[in-house]
Amino acid sequence: MHNEELGSDPDFRRQSAAEEALVAEAFAAAESSAPDVSQGWILYLDGITVSFDGFKALDGLSLYVDDGELRCIIGPNGAGKTTMMDVITGKTRPDAGVAYFGRRIDLLKLSEPEIARLGIGRKFQKPTVFGEHTVAENLELAGAPHKDVWRTLFARASAEERDRIDETLRIIGLSAHAHRPAGTLSHGQKQWLEIGMLLMQRPRLLLIDEPAAGMTRQEAEATAELLTSLAGRHSIVVVEHDMEFVRSIARKVTVLHEGRVLAEGRMEDVQNDPRVVEVYLGE
Repeated sequence: MHNEELGSDPDFRRQSAAEEALVAEAFAAAESSAPDVSQGWILYLDGITVSFDGFKALDGLSLYVDDGELRCIIGPNGAGKTTMMDVITGKTRPDAGVAYFGRRIDLLKLSEPEIARLGIGRKFQKPTVFGEHTVAENLELAGAPHKDVWRTLFARASAEERDRIDETLRIIGLSAHAHRPAGTLSHGQKQWLEIGMLLMQRPRLLLIDEPAAGMTRQEAEATAELLTSLAGRHSIVVVEHDMEFVRSIARKVTVLHEGRVLAEGRMEDVQNDPRVVEVYLGE
């Protein structure tokens, strides 16, 4: 059957209508499950404890992130930073404590996919992109509601989807590379593409792990500009070791040590805290 005949095929029309209904239902469900931020915060962790073979990776950790905030998390190796993100995303279940996304969504009752669908996106330190596909195709795949790779690649993107892809390319600074295979990008450009792939999923909260690692200073500066531009529209938690990078974006800094919050506040206050100097900055 030729393409021009598909529109008159009743089975095709029924299938299209069913698909449109599924997409509409998915967006409606996402809207209804939006976090309640009426109290100002979007992430609430309290008393989180995680033990591995007797070692406490998190020891009564309490952390609150405001809606639209850009928060930096620093601390020495083994402080519990990765475990904290594992708890937020459902990868690790704590032994004790509570974790809420907004006032009503109990993260500890949800699976990793359910948490991701609610609007919590995580970017790991090493970028993971589809190297053989173009930058634009990577964004299209990330934003596809049905997540069917082959169907997405061979389907024709709607005008709305193309607009979203174009806008995301502009935000991450890769408009000129839209039709370039992602595998040929520089390390920094791959990091930006992966952030763009998260943005295509309309996240409310972004967890970003060491975004400046392995970057040139110029790439790190561009990444700092990107993250600060996203704050407000998204809530962002950045885990980072590069103190120069943290200073360039930090509005509020939390220092973890031995699974607990050691200090918290403005960067200039935190870096002058004798406890922080002793256990981290003075290393």
